[in-house]
Amino acid sequence: MRNWNVYLSGEIHTDWREQIEAGVKAAGLPVKFSAPVTHHEASDDCGVTILGEEPDKFWHDHKGASINAIRTRTLIGDADLVVVRFGEKYKQWNAAFDAGYAAALGKPLVVMHGPDHQHALKEVDAAALAVVETPDQIVHILDYVINGNLAGYTS
Repeated sequence: MRNWNVYLSGEIHTDWREQIEAGVKAAGLPVKFSAPVTHHEASDDCGVTILGEEPDKFWHDHKGASINAIRTRTLIGDADLVVVRFGEKYKQWNAAFDAGYAAALGKPLVVMHGPDHQHALKEVDAAALAVVETPDQIVHILDYVINGNLAGYTS
């Protein structure tokens, strides 16, 4: 059985990643997860911490975004499946970018968000192979695509 690489992108203020990881572990699925750096301040400040201070906020953010892109592009490129979560708070432009990048690479994409984001994310949803609302649905998708298991059905 192959090991699946799943990249978990998007919202960093809730435990949705941990819920998926726990569900996958409980189901015994052969999945390895990767993600962006989820420590908000570290992600924002990596560029100036490593490369030196910037008095202009644009260049401060540019340095950080560029270094973060090394990780993001590499891990999305290596992924078998990309999951992008849009949370309730904040405008998550980086998540939308990751979804578009994954789609452009032809990566299978699953998008997760609540019904209140349906209209705003209609183009992102259209690029996804599935749109879900809960981490549990992600676990069920993984169990189905890896093992062919579907609750209520037997072979």
